[in-house]
Amino acid sequence: MKTIATTKAPAAIGPYSQGKVVGNLVFFSGQIALDPATGEVKGTTIEEQTKCICENIGELLKEAGCTYDSVVKTTCFLAEMSDFAAFNGVYGEYFTSKPARSCVAVKALPKNVLAEIEVIAELA
Repeated sequence: MKTIATTKAPAAIGPYSQGKVVGNLVFFSGQIALDPATGEVKGTTIEEQTKCICENIGELLKEAGCTYDSVVKTTCFLAEMSDFAAFNGVYGEYFTSKPARSCVAVKALPKNVLAEIEVIAELA
């Protein structure tokens, strides 16, 4: 197993890594809307936070040698299912290859953010 780590995405805020490579797949930990430089929540709306999350995922994908088109599966967590349409609007700008996906509402997310996205990608 190889660990994926970059300072261009938020550092882990617990006992986990940003990502792990196993075979030809890379598994990324769930990303929330954190500014990589400060570790603080970035954005107050679902659109702003989703954009931040997707940009952080892009940095992790780059570090692993992947692109958004390499993503085969995402798992998305929303604090409010009423944010689903707005979340999809931003999400769809990044994940244009339409990977497999699950999306659920949860009671709460770390740092009280509005969304979290977990990604599995295939290495080139």
